[in-house]
Amino acid sequence: MRRYLDWLKSLPGRLVFVAYPAGFDFTFVYWYLIRFTGESPFSFSALDMKSFAMALLKKPYRLTTKRRMPRAWFDPHPHTHRALDDAIEQGALFCNMLAHSLGGDP
Repeated sequence: MRRYLDWLKSLPGRLVFVAYPAGFDFTFVYWYLIRFTGESPFSFSALDMKSFAMALLKKPYRLTTKRRMPRAWFDPHPHTHRALDDAIEQGALFCNMLAHSLGGDP
């Protein structure tokens, strides 16, 4: 966790934790950061990707599932349920959602 914290602190700007679902993942990561390093560079800043998708798609939360999201938001990363693969997949999804929100591709 110390190496993770050091890496996070080396990133530019103010950090925001982004996840799908943020409610679960943020709590898990925050607890480990506090428990093993005594601090969290995220403070309490977390963005839930499903909530972001809800805003972009203008759909009710319960109708905002990955199956109903535009295919262009997804890169061809395999969904393996391995932590690193899932993180890469989520990162690509968020980057594509962010590009869409800013008027770019996808």
